[in-house]
Amino acid sequence: MIQLGFVSAVLPDQSLEQVMEFASESGFDCVEVMCWPVGKAERRYAGVTHIDAATLTKSGAAQILELCEITGVSISGLGYYPNPLCADVAEAKVYTDHLKKVIKAAALLKVPVVNTFIGRDPVKSVDENWPRFLKTWKPLIAFAEANGVKIGIENCPMSFTRDEWPGGKNLATSPAIWRRMFNDIPSANFGLNFDPSHFVWQGMDYVKVLREFQDKLFHFHAKDARLDRDRLNDVGLLAFPAQYHTPKLPGLGDVNWSKLFSVLAEVYDGPVCIEVEDRAYEGSLELRQAALHQSGGYLAQFLP
Repeated sequence: MIQLGFVSAVLPDQSLEQVMEFASESGFDCVEVMCWPVGKAERRYAGVTHIDAATLTKSGAAQILELCEITGVSISGLGYYPNPLCADVAEAKVYTDHLKKVIKAAALLKVPVVNTFIGRDPVKSVDENWPRFLKTWKPLIAFAEANGVKIGIENCPMSFTRDEWPGGKNLATSPAIWRRMFNDIPSANFGLNFDPSHFVWQGMDYVKVLREFQDKLFHFHAKDARLDRDRLNDVGLLAFPAQYHTPKLPGLGDVNWSKLFSVLAEVYDGPVCIEVEDRAYEGSLELRQAALHQSGGYLAQFLP
C-alpha cells in the first residue's frame, strides 16, 4: 500500500512535533524528515533540521518514536542532500561524516531509508567523476548495510545555477547512470528516491523507468514541473534549466499523474512524499500548509 506524506523541508519554521501534528491533522500517513546539520542553509529548502542527527541519543529517539505513535504518522525516511563528491575534499568529508550520523540516526529510529544525493564535481564528466564515486560510496553503502539502513538517491541533476554548471552536482540523473551505479556497487541497500519532475525537463520517460527499476524504488517524491516551451525555443537546452522550467505542485505542471500512478501502484509499495518547491506558495506558513493540503487532495484520487 502506498503511504502519502510530505517532505518536512517546506516547514522549516516548525518544530518536529508541530510538523507531525500537522501531518496527523491533515490526514497524511508519513513525513520525510530533514536532518541537515544545525546552521545556515546553503540553498533553498536546504539547511532544515527537524532531527539533529549529530546529537540524537537512544532516549531522544525513543521520544520521537513515541511522537510517531501518538500522532499516527510514521517517518518515511531521513533526508540530507549535500554534494559528497565536491571538488574540495575537506568539504566533502564534512558531508560524508554527517551522512554517517544520519544513517546512525535512522538505525536508532528504525527508519528504513536515508535519502540523499550521490554528488558530483560539475566541471568533470561522468567518467572523470566515477573513480571518486566508487571511492566515496562503496564504504558509505557498506556502512548503511552494517546499520540496516537503505540509501535512496534522488535523481535531481542539481544543475540549475551558475556554480552547478555544466554537469550539475549529482551524478544519478539517468537510467544509464543508474545501471552503471548499481552494477558497480551491487547492494540491496542501494537504490532510488525517485522524483518524476526531473525527468520532465530532461525530456525523459518517467513512467517506463518505473518497471525496470522497481526493485530499486525505496522512496518517491511527488513534485511537478512546468516546461516553458516558448522560453526553451528561445534559449535552448544548453541554457540554465531554471530559465525554461518551473517546479510546481502536483497537478500544476506537465507530469501525467494518472498515467504515472497506473504503473507505480503496480510496482511500488512505499511512501510518496509531496515536495513543495513552488514559489507561488512560499509567501507564508499558511500558504505552504495550503500547498500540502492541495497536493494531498489531488494525489489522493490516484491512490488505491
